[in-house]
Amino acid sequence: MGYAVLHLDKAKGADSGMSAHIERTIQPKNADQERTHLNKELIQFPDGVKNRTQAIQHRLDTAGLKRKVGKNQVHAIRILLTATHEDMVQIEQQGRLDEWCQDNIDWLRQTYGADNLVSAVLHMDESTPHLHATIVPIVETERRKQKKEQNVKRTYRKKVSAPRLCADEVMSRPRLKRYQDTYAQLMGKYGLQRGIEGSEAQHISTHQYYRMLMEQGKDIQEDVDLLLKQKEQAEQELARIRSERKTEELKNTAAKTATTVLKGVNSLLGSNKISRLEAENNRLQAALGTKDEQIEQLQRDMQKQQTQSSNDLRRTKEEMQKTIDGKQSTIDKILRWFPIVGEYLRIENECFKHGFTPNQTDKLLTGNPLKHTGWLRTDWRGTNVWADSVTAQVVHQTKQKLLLTIEQTPIGQWLNQQLEKRRMQREEQEQTRIRGVRL
Repeated sequence: MGYAVLHLDKAKGADSGMSAHIERTIQPKNADQERTHLNKELIQFPDGVKNRTQAIQHRLDTAGLKRKVGKNQVHAIRILLTATHEDMVQIEQQGRLDEWCQDNIDWLRQTYGADNLVSAVLHMDESTPHLHATIVPIVETERRKQKKEQNVKRTYRKKVSAPRLCADEVMSRPRLKRYQDTYAQLMGKYGLQRGIEGSEAQHISTHQYYRMLMEQGKDIQEDVDLLLKQKEQAEQELARIRSERKTEELKNTAAKTATTVLKGVNSLLGSNKISRLEAENNRLQAALGTKDEQIEQLQRDMQKQQTQSSNDLRRTKEEMQKTIDGKQSTIDKILRWFPIVGEYLRIENECFKHGFTPNQTDKLLTGNPLKHTGWLRTDWRGTNVWADSVTAQVVHQTKQKLLLTIEQTPIGQWLNQQLEKRRMQREEQEQTRIRGVRL
């Protein structure tokens, strides 16, 4: 049984840095860009609000606060909701990820207030699926008085509780404990349990995580540099040994020649110098044999390392291919059993092709109409069409066939009509210019 993860963190000011991370306006190194389009904003922003930072400010502006909000005051609280990696992967594979997200949204609204929950983004482009929620700590309880005021007799009328911004009250120790308890109870349906109460383990912030990655990268680079240096030293040592071997062979040849000559001299003179030269020659030959063994051992070690590296790489590729094959098999089954899913994927790609954002595409795929102002891409390369407050919608052409429309007209036909209008306008302008020149 894995653990449910619930972490709260205060955010001062506009918290634009975390907004850039959550909304992927800045791509982190540990995120897979090919899966970023799977990320989802689960909270519908109010009219005129386009991102998380604006949503925080909108809540502050509309909460009815009586006191001015300071720049360095805690404007929002970041909440990370996830679980042990293996359990989150199992939840996703079982098709319960949407149910898990909805349970988290319901718990956040019930715990912190529906109006205070301004953003909740599901991240699918990192190794473990997780949810980044943002709440604005608006409370309506009576402000706690200082101790010196407790015994002072009141001579004024008691004020009615009014909304106020207070992160300390939301993140008080008793409440933090209650959050962990109630969240663990909710996550029990997914086979998750509460973390160890009173544990001294500390959460690593996003900035600390990336700093650790950079430090690990530096350590790995240093290890690589050290291995390369050791390899270079080994190659130099091998070259030196080979050079010494040749030198020793030359010395050995010279020693044999000298021994032959000295033996002849010894037969004539009877000197014992020949014995000493023979002993030295034997020592040199023994040393040369040791060098040969060292060279062979070094070559065997290098070959063993290369084989081990090749085997590790092959196993990694095989495991990755098995994972890919398993996911592809699941996708094929879904498309075979539910053909409409493939149609939704086709429409999603068509929306991206014509320039709709992921959030707009999600809304279109629900079948709801979408007001759009901006450029739309056509099938002609480098040609765009300006859409001014048009209504886009995905409708059922048949039971198993979807159609993307603009103003109730298929988008391809509508884009061609706009291109034809623009061409006719250019021709009229050209005719007007020519008549003006003739006059």
